[in-house]
Amino acid sequence: MKLWDKGYSIDKKIDIFTVGNDRALDEVLARYDVIGNKAQAVMLHKIGVLSDAELDDITRELDAIMILIDAGGFKIEDEFEDVHSKIEFMLTEKLGDTGKKIHTARSRNDQVLVDMHLYVRDEIRHIKDGVKHLFDLLMSLSEKYKNVLLPGYTHLQVAMPSSFGLWFGAYAESLVDDVYMLNAAYRIADQNPLGSAAGYGSSFPIDRDVTTREMAFSQMKVNSVAAQMSRGKLEKTTAMAISCVGGTLSKMSMDICLYMSQNFGFVSFPDELTTGSSIMPHKKNPDVFELIRSKCNKLQSLPMELTLIQNNLPSGYQRDLQLLKESFVPAVSTIKSCLDMAGFMLENIRVKENLLDDPRYLYVFSVEEVNKLVLSGTPFRDAYKKVGADIQNGTFSPEKKVEHTHIGSVGNLRNDLIIAKMEEALKQ
Repeated sequence: MKLWDKGYSIDKKIDIFTVGNDRALDEVLARYDVIGNKAQAVMLHKIGVLSDAELDDITRELDAIMILIDAGGFKIEDEFEDVHSKIEFMLTEKLGDTGKKIHTARSRNDQVLVDMHLYVRDEIRHIKDGVKHLFDLLMSLSEKYKNVLLPGYTHLQVAMPSSFGLWFGAYAESLVDDVYMLNAAYRIADQNPLGSAAGYGSSFPIDRDVTTREMAFSQMKVNSVAAQMSRGKLEKTTAMAISCVGGTLSKMSMDICLYMSQNFGFVSFPDELTTGSSIMPHKKNPDVFELIRSKCNKLQSLPMELTLIQNNLPSGYQRDLQLLKESFVPAVSTIKSCLDMAGFMLENIRVKENLLDDPRYLYVFSVEEVNKLVLSGTPFRDAYKKVGADIQNGTFSPEKKVEHTHIGSVGNLRNDLIIAKMEEALKQ
């Protein structure tokens, strides 16, 4: 069944090519299509298209379909083009002509827009939940290990003293920025596009305020053409937010892969959370973080992929837009699984203490010695040259004491301020 069926069949080869894997992807959207149908039914009842009894019947059957979806029993068979045709068929099969009325004043493009806005809005909430869980874990690790020093690096060369508290906290605060991006995407998703029909509105006296209220959107996408043009912009904006989360996870994973290597030896994990080699008995590989890194790097390419799919398309619907789902829907699942696995691994991280006692990190204290001379009255450039000469002559012997007091430093993390930033971001 196709919503555009005019009484003739198209070539099977055309059907396979144009539908692609939309059926499988649409099963993810099924519950949102039910929500959209229920809102549409309420609105059609208000403008007199549906009677009281018809509204009750449609609502009852849609509730039954939702139960089937939640139980995992909803399937879109090959004879149906998409989720919209399957649900309309189920309504018509149960209710006859009443079921045929549900598509009044709508286009399939209209339905896809609604489903995607509802889906993205929900999934951003879930992603933010995952981010918050990881944030809380990183903050607790930052507090737990705030006094454990480790070397900081620039150019992958030993640079200045850092700490595990500073390191864990850095990634926690980076997640705050990612939530800002997710909030921006959420605001775009939280607009009701229903009523745009094929992109140019409808001659029916529809009431878009009703559907906006029924689906709990904070506002509507007012202009019907703008509503149609939100398809693609919605996915791309959300992909940008997802890629930002992915960038944070990828960088953190790279750090952990380095820190796990024997050349660093800063952190470790229980044997059961690492993998081995088929020929090297000593190997304990960071496969989970390598996969998080690669999956998240792939996610960071998603905004450009979605941009190129829709680049230079005119206003109005084009079939090109169907391809957005193929990359976007799996990406949502990927970022959620990466957040979950990162949290699972970090719950079991083991931190090595007394790292800076190793002579290889002697020069990490060079800046501390320069600053100490400056604070005692030596001009900075002279202090810099003196410490540099000591290093060159092999006479550098630092106190190995770190006294940082400013906000956000090794000695004054002020994690409370970071927590307050996240709490405020999550409220938006």
